[in-house]
Amino acid sequence: MCTPFSIFSLLLLLLCSPAAAKRSRPTKWQTLAGDPPLVIARGGFSGIFPDSSSYAYQFALQTALPNLLVWCDVQLTKDGAGICFPDIRLENSSDIDVVFKDRRNTYTVDGVSMQGWFSVDFTLKDLSFVKLKQRIYSRSPNFDGTPMQILTVDNVYRLRPPGMWLNIPHNAFFSQHNLSTRSFVISASKAMIVNYISSPEIAFLQSIVSRFRVGPTKLVFRFLELDDTEPSTNQTYGSLLRNLTYIRTFAAGILVPKTYIWPVDSSFYLSNHTSLVMDAHTSGLEVFASNFINDAPLPYDYSHDPVNEHLSFIDNRQFSVDGMLSDFPLTSSAAIDCFSHMGKNQTVQANILVMSSEGASGDYPGCTDLAYAKAVSDGVDILDCPVQMTSDGIPFCLGSINLRDKTNVAETAFSKRATTDAALNVKDGVFAYNLTWSEIQTLKPAISNPYLKYSLYRNPKARDKGILLQLSDFLSLANNASSVSGVLISIENAAYLAEKQGLGVTDAVIDALDKAGYDNQTAKRILIKSSESAVLRKLKSSSDYELVYVVDEDVRDISNATILEIKTFAGSVVVSKKCVFPSNAAFLVGQTAVVPKLKAFNLSVYVQLFQNEFVSQPWDFFSDAYVEISTHTYMGIDGIVTDFPATAAKFKRNRCLGYANVPPYMSPVQPGGLIPLMAKGFLPPAEAPNPVLMENDVSEAPLPAVRERPRSFSVGNGSAVAPASANPSQNGDQRLMGASSRLVFFLGIIISMAILLCV
Repeated sequence: MCTPFSIFSLLLLLLCSPAAAKRSRPTKWQTLAGDPPLVIARGGFSGIFPDSSSYAYQFALQTALPNLLVWCDVQLTKDGAGICFPDIRLENSSDIDVVFKDRRNTYTVDGVSMQGWFSVDFTLKDLSFVKLKQRIYSRSPNFDGTPMQILTVDNVYRLRPPGMWLNIPHNAFFSQHNLSTRSFVISASKAMIVNYISSPEIAFLQSIVSRFRVGPTKLVFRFLELDDTEPSTNQTYGSLLRNLTYIRTFAAGILVPKTYIWPVDSSFYLSNHTSLVMDAHTSGLEVFASNFINDAPLPYDYSHDPVNEHLSFIDNRQFSVDGMLSDFPLTSSAAIDCFSHMGKNQTVQANILVMSSEGASGDYPGCTDLAYAKAVSDGVDILDCPVQMTSDGIPFCLGSINLRDKTNVAETAFSKRATTDAALNVKDGVFAYNLTWSEIQTLKPAISNPYLKYSLYRNPKARDKGILLQLSDFLSLANNASSVSGVLISIENAAYLAEKQGLGVTDAVIDALDKAGYDNQTAKRILIKSSESAVLRKLKSSSDYELVYVVDEDVRDISNATILEIKTFAGSVVVSKKCVFPSNAAFLVGQTAVVPKLKAFNLSVYVQLFQNEFVSQPWDFFSDAYVEISTHTYMGIDGIVTDFPATAAKFKRNRCLGYANVPPYMSPVQPGGLIPLMAKGFLPPAEAPNPVLMENDVSEAPLPAVRERPRSFSVGNGSAVAPASANPSQNGDQRLMGASSRLVFFLGIIISMAILLCV
């Protein structure tokens, strides 16, 4: 039943650098023994491959810490063989219901009547015809067609894992069918080294404790949900939690759901941690936490970053669990070895710029004082402002010209000003250029939720918090943030605003930079980006700013002539992630030459848009934002644009990048490496290739002159809009707030930044 060596070799290809790392850290851990926490791979790398499959186990062994423990949920067959299978009902993770259609049965399991296919009705030979499949519907089914057989405990042991963890979930059920899990584990422990044996049944652990008081095997009592009843004592697990001294009589440790340690409130935010870990350690018990899963919603406190979650259990200055049961052992390994005990002043290991996207817009409404303060606190290098124009000619920061996208304007009386603009391809929009600055100040910002259809939300408590900033205020904020090395100003729709609305956004940006003193200082880098080459051409002739051209479509290549044309107006380029690694049905299909070609012509390359939500990443990155960043960084890019600057800043400082041999859990993946592991009928569907960017795609006519705006004009229902000068410099008085209100504004910024830095 063991998988052929050829499959094992394919798995090795998935990572570009699978060398083991040299690990040494003087920090003493707050685990029971003072050693680093353990990683337990639940059914192997079950977050990607079918649980308990050969692929899952082998891939876990190749990508995790060298002392990894592999977890096996032990079920017994009709003839007494022990198999590793994640569910008492076999149809939940295999095709047994197809192979043996007529052998469904009904049994009572833990007092509940269940209907399905059970291992007690099949011999090991019967099960040799059954293939494993993905048991969680939200995960990729693309590996289901691969002939992965059910493995025995011995099969898994022959893969030579550093450690074995056998979990016995249903001892009482098998006893009812005259099958002894006690005899099985005792026999197995004589044939192999079993490091841990766990069970949620006290009677089972008490029946074997005398056999394992000495030797390498530790017994662990597994807690289920607080209100569930333990069958041996008829007590709830919650009540048993109050008697750790009793548990110590038959177990060396406990395994608990994460929420036993960090409870989550009804709003899906963390409550204060419990004292369970400290209490258990005082009683001499190790504590293992379960349910570490990358591809599921996390409490909002973690900013959709599973590494943050891991660190809250192992690096919180008060306690550390002794191990973590994970579907994604690569992430758990990185959290322990690369990111634990790491301060914000950790040495930078990766020469890459962290560039914000509307500040820390993954945590707060974009372009607000809170988003910018959080980005600065997080360690952003380049702080960005996408510029919009008000009807009275004031430039301000907002991620969309349509106020519906980023504010609560639809809930206000201004919604009556909605119009359809074919030139902007927006229907029923309320546009920034149709409101004055004083009117926009009455709006509440709105946090971006790009993945609502997956029920993934961003920090609901802050969904409308913060205030929007004029460009001048943004520049002052950035200038006063000593850790920020530069600003990135985005200009879009310049030709439209000049010709149709009589607003000169490019001139407004230059004017604001001049007034802020950015023309005379060299401490901050000034980057101006646009997808309109005409904007950059205009700026190139009148400034020394770093001009950045945005390739606003996914392309598979850029012709040399196009690159030469870009160099006539820009020194840097922003491309999408798909321009670097094209993907198909959430799997990488390879890599392009776009980045190497641009770099060969001495153009800096920045890539956008990086987000923490797992659905934003192809499966090849294992639902881990750090793997995605690492793989892109390996291509030699100069910066990444991200909604979550904290994640990127943490990546560039993680200690694993400084090892002589970068470990596999911090190595880039091989693009397209998962596809050879799929059966033919399960390959992603073919898609048309992305286009090639040609010279005529980047050529534009010069910006039109800014037309004269009428003194007043009607919008939507006929509401009059205040006039504005075509020259923003003539509106200086309107752009400035009163001295007292400006003082209050900056005090608010300072207080926000101070709070975030303290946190």
